[in-house]
Amino acid sequence: MTNPLLGTLSLVPVTSLYAALNAFLTLALSANVSRVRTQHKVFRGDGGHAGLSAAIRAHGNNIEQVPLALILLLLAELSGGNSTALHVFGGALLVARLAHAIGMLRASPIQAVGAVLTLVVQLGLAGWVLWLRPWG
Repeated sequence: MTNPLLGTLSLVPVTSLYAALNAFLTLALSANVSRVRTQHKVFRGDGGHAGLSAAIRAHGNNIEQVPLALILLLLAELSGGNSTALHVFGGALLVARLAHAIGMLRASPIQAVGAVLTLVVQLGLAGWVLWLRPWG
């Protein structure tokens, strides 16, 4: 498919895939916040409910962490990064964010695994982008 402004839309297929999958996760976390708010009849703040606080933070933390990782993934892809490595980073990001969200919502130690893996992905992508030397 061609766009007059962007050219071929398949310019960044790997980043597009993981952006869409992470968007589904973010939307699911957002819907969960709405569900828990309705369940507790709390429409502002967390009303002192630990479950609602966890749902809000699971969604918020995803919003805080995913954009940077996706920007770095996009930069790596635009800089000619290997498709397999891009999928490894993108897949690891999705697994990390799922683990973190599940851990937050269930008060499980897997939250820490997800948090650390997210940071490892971001650090790895940042280093890889520098190694690819997109500036020339």
